[in-house]
Amino acid sequence: MAEVRIEGFEAVVDEALQDVDMAGGLDAESAEAENGINGGDAAADAPEQGQLMDTRTTFIESPFFADAVAQFSAEATTRRIEFAEEDLDAVGCFLQYLYTGEYFPKKIGDSLEPDPAQSNAGDEGEQLLKHAKVYTLADKLGMVELKSLAHSKVHRVSSSARGELAYARFVYASTPRTDVTIRKPIASFWGQRSHVLRHEAEDDFRALCLEYPEFGFDVLSFVLDVRERKGGEGRVEEPKSGRKRQRNL
Repeated sequence: MAEVRIEGFEAVVDEALQDVDMAGGLDAESAEAENGINGGDAAADAPEQGQLMDTRTTFIESPFFADAVAQFSAEATTRRIEFAEEDLDAVGCFLQYLYTGEYFPKKIGDSLEPDPAQSNAGDEGEQLLKHAKVYTLADKLGMVELKSLAHSKVHRVSSSARGELAYARFVYASTPRTDVTIRKPIASFWGQRSHVLRHEAEDDFRALCLEYPEFGFDVLSFVLDVRERKGGEGRVEEPKSGRKRQRNL
């Protein structure tokens, strides 16, 4: 019996993988699992069999896990994949997604279901950062659908100027320049609102521009592109809301 243990936090998933394909495949037919998250009752919390099979599919489709499994020794009795350096909450969201295809909070139309743990977190950007960290973890794991889900939740969060700047700082620190999927909406957001919102957090805005010049360049490029499309005389059209993130770019 082997186990895949995700360490670095209190959630541990033990997998009784009786057959591990060294090319990266997992034998879903012979696998049983216990899910002991934060000390919960394993029998009560165990997912349905169909969900377990979907979990194996997710492992197989992830290049990260395929490479990790390929490095396991055939003689090893314990097979362990560690996430010691990853954000605890992001890994927890990954585990939720692994077994259910979603993670909390779920999407409800153009918004998200209430999260009591973050009811007063808007000013510091915790809600935005939560989904940004899931996005970067999904990118590392090569899980395209989870990455897309996390990004869609970002655009359903309302935050303050300081919260948006904290989110932008994390994105520019954690993603490559080529990741326009998550960077371009940030440039668009601040390109349309910076003349208003920067006054609410001017020191933070200046600090971010100096710390990550690419952020300032991307915002300026957006503004200049809009002016160029309007013949050089137009100004950036102000959105109806100064808070809500633009969903369609």
